[in-house]
Amino acid sequence: MGKEKDNVIKRKSRDFAIEIINLYKWLCENRHEYIMSKQLLRSGTSIGANVAEGVRGQTLPDFYAKMSIALKEASETSFWLDVLHATDYLSNDKFDKINTLCDEIISILVAITKNQKNS
Repeated sequence: MGKEKDNVIKRKSRDFAIEIINLYKWLCENRHEYIMSKQLLRSGTSIGANVAEGVRGQTLPDFYAKMSIALKEASETSFWLDVLHATDYLSNDKFDKINTLCDEIISILVAITKNQKNS
């Protein structure tokens, strides 16, 4: 449905998934945190998977549905990042960097889903 060439949300969500995977490995290896980090891994990588599916969607409603799911996953990811930060598993620096990326993705997905609702 969406344009493949230089698709900003597709690129950002893929790069974010890689950041989340690296953060998950760091949390497990250095903080010995396995429960919340697994939830973070699932929701954080699901964003990009849903975006990729939506971009390849066959209909506009399919595209919109996948982008809406990606937005829900991004919101969940933001929640887990906040909880990990509040419980001192993430330092301010680590949290600020990855949370900023998550907020950017949320903003883009909100704009996409708003545009689709108005179509």
